[in-house]
Amino acid sequence: MSSRIIEVVDYRDTWPSEFRKAKDTLLSELTPSNVVAIHHIGSTAVLGLCAKPIIDILIEVNALNIVDLDSAKLEAIGYKPRGENGIEGRRYFQKGGNARTHHVHVFETGRAEVFRHLVFRDYLNTYPDEARAYGEVKRRAVSLCNNNSQAYCDFKDPFVTALLEKAIAWHVYL
Repeated sequence: MSSRIIEVVDYRDTWPSEFRKAKDTLLSELTPSNVVAIHHIGSTAVLGLCAKPIIDILIEVNALNIVDLDSAKLEAIGYKPRGENGIEGRRYFQKGGNARTHHVHVFETGRAEVFRHLVFRDYLNTYPDEARAYGEVKRRAVSLCNNNSQAYCDFKDPFVTALLEKAIAWHVYL
């Protein structure tokens, strides 16, 4: 098994359409009455932002236990279930193994995690200078992490935390 390579690439115009295609596929496998919304999140959802070339998807549902019942169908189309994967109240799926193409985060609607992901994305789309600064941090992190995912995240964390605080404050004053 090859090890995972962490890379940050320039923004790709194909990311929105890759999201829409994945959304349609996921909707065809999930219990329709359980799905509240499917959102494109993460850096690939921010126009012009460099990113790891992995489409991040957030699915809001009414009940996680129904997602658990749908997990085998998602696995059959390439989304490997990873349980909560460190975040209580989440179901997490990865597609692509070490050459990941998609991450799916599933939360019950109304969870704070949903709000945080969406406000972070919306803030960066509204303030391109902040997105560029974040991109610089990500490029520095990838140059220092030696393909260690935890080191990559640890390097970015203080900047992301401060940016999220700005995003939440911005949202409060909308």
